[in-house]
Amino acid sequence: MGAIRTAILGASGYTGAELVRLLSVVPQYRLVALSADRKAGQGMGDVFPHLCALDLPILSRIEEIDFDAVDHVFCALPHATTQGVIRDLPDRVKIVDLSADFRLRDPVAYEQWYGGAHSAVALQKTAIYGLPEFYRDAIARARLVASTGCYVATGVTPLIPLVEQGLIDPDEIVVDAKSGVSGAGRAAKEGTLFAEVSEGFHAYGVGSHRHTAEYDQELSKVAGRPVEVTFTPHLVPQNRGILATIYVKGEAAAIHAALAARFGPEPFVDVLPLGILPQTRHVRGSNFQRIGVIADRRAGRTILVSVLDNLVKGASGQAIQNANIMHGLPETTGLMQQPLFP
Repeated sequence: MGAIRTAILGASGYTGAELVRLLSVVPQYRLVALSADRKAGQGMGDVFPHLCALDLPILSRIEEIDFDAVDHVFCALPHATTQGVIRDLPDRVKIVDLSADFRLRDPVAYEQWYGGAHSAVALQKTAIYGLPEFYRDAIARARLVASTGCYVATGVTPLIPLVEQGLIDPDEIVVDAKSGVSGAGRAAKEGTLFAEVSEGFHAYGVGSHRHTAEYDQELSKVAGRPVEVTFTPHLVPQNRGILATIYVKGEAAAIHAALAARFGPEPFVDVLPLGILPQTRHVRGSNFQRIGVIADRRAGRTILVSVLDNLVKGASGQAIQNANIMHGLPETTGLMQQPLFP
């Protein structure tokens, strides 16, 4: 089999640039098209100087791409723009979507959380939720994978086995998550200006953040009944990384043993020894997720700390992991870079 002819739609954003960085050293993928909107006609090295040494296609508009010459598409477009684009792609092209457009299985839930009807409902029904540690077999057969986002991957990954095995109370889950500023995207916004973010730390989307719907969807599925999670995101003054502090009702020793057994064979999810907690700097620039478990001072209560790099395991690395599975490649292809430190 020749190299997989690959297009990245939305290559001028942070996740698009990470896809280019990671895939540029993977011979199994050949980058044949990179799209942008406002930056169409420019070189990738002009938009992202750290990538200037790479021989890459010039950024173009989506309508200029010949998709008959493409085998795989990574869609890193803003929310709500992806639906129309993916709907019109040739059926033979495999797709990993990094947006939230196809993550919710229920069109009614999508309309409730995102404020408008889905414009590609038939395609939405075929999408596979892109959490590879749990949906590997379905991903291998999929044409369209809705890659799990950073906030949800951080928290739901340790929670699914615990709910599934009945080790925690599904009605007593609190996820307190903190993200670096790159999670807000590259477009200029007042709320992410340096003076607005530095020397500060704030919560947002309190009680109403859209990604809460994915927590409810995935945990309800394994619980076999409705589960509603308390999820609060925060913005912290750093570039990369997410740290989720998760409060549950359950015994720490049993929880740790279950997570260690479940994720022991996984190449990218590490469960630390009981009582040891990870930091975002321990996964920076990598596709690894690290989870710590510690007993609360109250009997029968446990605190989990889960970390990942929001641009890699929370976005572009996760997307490549899904693509590897879809194309029958070793899942770790292009993703075994160790974390950057300091």
